[in-house]
Amino acid sequence: MREQPVGPGLDFEYRTQRQRVLFGTGRAGELLAEVLGKVLGEQPATVQAGGTGTSTGSVIAPAGIAGASGTPGAPRVMVIATRRELERSAAVLAGIRSVLVFDEIVQHVPAESAERAHRAAQAARIDVVVALGGGSAIGLAKILALRSERTGGLPIVAVPTTYSGSEATAVWGLVENGVKTTGFDLRVLPGTVIYDADLTLSLPRELSVSSALNALAHGVDALWAPGANPVSALLAAEGIRMLAHALPRIAVAPGAGPRTAEAAGSDTSGSDPVLGGGGIHGAPAGRKDALYGAYLSASAFSSAGSGLHHTICHVLGGTFGLPHAQTHAIVLPHVVALNAPAATEAEAQIAAALGSCTAVEGLLALRDSLHAPTALRDFGFQESDIARAVALILPAVPASNPRAVTPDDLTLLLRNAWSGAAPGGR
Repeated sequence: MREQPVGPGLDFEYRTQRQRVLFGTGRAGELLAEVLGKVLGEQPATVQAGGTGTSTGSVIAPAGIAGASGTPGAPRVMVIATRRELERSAAVLAGIRSVLVFDEIVQHVPAESAERAHRAAQAARIDVVVALGGGSAIGLAKILALRSERTGGLPIVAVPTTYSGSEATAVWGLVENGVKTTGFDLRVLPGTVIYDADLTLSLPRELSVSSALNALAHGVDALWAPGANPVSALLAAEGIRMLAHALPRIAVAPGAGPRTAEAAGSDTSGSDPVLGGGGIHGAPAGRKDALYGAYLSASAFSSAGSGLHHTICHVLGGTFGLPHAQTHAIVLPHVVALNAPAATEAEAQIAAALGSCTAVEGLLALRDSLHAPTALRDFGFQESDIARAVALILPAVPASNPRAVTPDDLTLLLRNAWSGAAPGGR
């Protein structure tokens, strides 16, 4: 393992963000009720948008949040979560009152779904959104905040159940007519984030691994993004280290052979039948570390901005419909192999965080040990799609990328990622 090189003199800009972050395993419901205020009286019925049900209810005001009239009072709460998440996390929501539940969650946030949610939120005069789930649920909440005309903005309380990291960034994304548009706006940054490792219990093994590798990609991209700086680099490197340390532990599935002593006493009776019984019930400390690493990496990404890796993945997801987490997991080593020769300091930081001689070797060793996905063709990407993807990616390559990127570079990168070939191979 190499030592990280000492950077040049300090001359940089670091952008901070205002956000309250709460970590509490097994305490999401308690913390959410605390944030939104104590519920008094009977739990009201809710309006269901994107599902069934038509009744209304009321909420109790948390301190410091104005009601629909703009004066201190009872804010009108909207919950965004899939039906499965609503069932799995019923106890988390039991202590709050909502007037609207929206369960039409679609990956990559298509404009049509966002518009339906926006209309429902407007009709219900929503004052605060609780987003419970992964990046798609939180991403939808961000679009509502972006479009809200509410005085003072539309606050978001994010309760992540994956390692997506969306909750820690002011980055939004929307897909319209097969094109994914992203942007940065502080209005979409969730004001409060509640991390509870117990909420990742039913996350299937494959998605746990891919989601955590997606989180690791935030840290990597932050090291050569347009706003990269020494502070965000420290956060990114520690996030990568924590995730690399956590991943082997969260990848231990029930019934998959010998488990660590830490996981040996875990109960597997709660495996989610809807998800195929593949929930990760071992290594609770690994899940806590993964959430912490995901938060650090995403915070660095939010400060530094989006780099080449995310540019590529946004096109693959938004235009070709590839699954978000798995796409990031597959593409990341290929982007690092492309940029590493021209980004020696960033490459050394990644390698050091992974405990490896080189960044690419470390990523491949980690990926192989986890049996993570390796080929885009396994998720529906066609070889015939490569030329179109290159044409869409090339104009969006960040000017700050460590090296110039040519059509041939992107073609080779995507062909290798499509087939599962070694990064950089010809």
